[in-house]
Amino acid sequence: MLNRVVLIGRLVKDPELRYTPSGVAVVNFTLAVERNFKNAQGEKEADFFACVVYKQLAELVNNYLEKGKLASIDGRIQIRTYNDKDGQKHWVTEIIGENVQFLSPKNEEQQHNNNSTGTVANVGDPDIPF
Repeated sequence: MLNRVVLIGRLVKDPELRYTPSGVAVVNFTLAVERNFKNAQGEKEADFFACVVYKQLAELVNNYLEKGKLASIDGRIQIRTYNDKDGQKHWVTEIIGENVQFLSPKNEEQQHNNNSTGTVANVGDPDIPF
């Protein structure tokens, strides 16, 4: 059996870090992943995935990712249920991340401004993380 997912997208908002009662770091974030086709109005749509990462990787995600940054997550899909205060059952589908790659350059804002004026980023630049 196999439960594996790999997604590349942009963070919808800044990650939210918390700690369990036993001190384990947990970060939650939402990743927007564009679809490969356009809708009837000619616009691209996106799917939004709730992501959860634990331990040291959670702290790294919290420190280095923010709203709008490009990232990939490699992990598994988990579906859980809970009952709210009114006894209503809710289903939650999440991506449990085992590996997260930070795909936006450290100085993305500066590079975006340079690229908009016609400057091409040098792939050999040590500030580019690939």
